[in-house]
Amino acid sequence: MSRRPESERSDWTDLDLLTREEAHGRLLAEIAETDVRLAELGESDEAERELLQSRLRALREAAEDLIEHSKKN
Repeated sequence: MSRRPESERSDWTDLDLLTREEAHGRLLAEIAETDVRLAELGESDEAERELLQSRLRALREAAEDLIEHSKKN
């Protein structure tokens, strides 16, 4: 393990990079969890509902980008 501060270490030195498939899988899991949280919200939780819907859009877009990039390569 490097003795450098975390901010100065490279991901390459830790060998902890995700493959696109692993990242896509994690995004899908997060999307599923967020869907469940969204479904559990009551009518009085409108602010949290909006935040979760925004998060879902971003997660789905990121997952779609990974798929599109994989298709191009």
